[in-house]
Amino acid sequence: MSLTPKDKEIVKTFWDRVSPKAEDIGADALSRMLAVYPQTKTYFSHWQDLSPTSAHVRKHGGVLMGGVTDAVNKMDNMVKGLLSLSEHHVYTLRVDPANFKLLAHNIMVVLAIMYPNDFTPEVHVSFDKFLAALARALSEKYR
Repeated sequence: MSLTPKDKEIVKTFWDRVSPKAEDIGADALSRMLAVYPQTKTYFSHWQDLSPTSAHVRKHGGVLMGGVTDAVNKMDNMVKGLLSLSEHHVYTLRVDPANFKLLAHNIMVVLAIMYPNDFTPEVHVSFDKFLAALARALSEKYR
């Protein structure tokens, strides 16, 4: 399902609202993913501390949300716009593409918790479609 112009507007507006807390969102989403889906810890086995307050988790949470910001800015053609990021995950990091969906789910949970009044059903649907499109774009080089 592709993003409609209305979805794109909703995502951009919502992301403008929440992006100042991107590192917090990312750290919480990443730590939740590591707790709920322990198989994802294998990518971070070199970190001593995987807690939400860990410096590594906070920093990488910010990096992840930087990717989301990049995707918001390249929403009209995420596959082309995120090609180098997709290639990095395939050839260098060798991340299982199923993890993109797991992370997307955890991002949605964190957004709903942190922004209960802003995370309306309309925002939920549009942001879910956006994150699904982002996961597909990052999985593009796996095909």
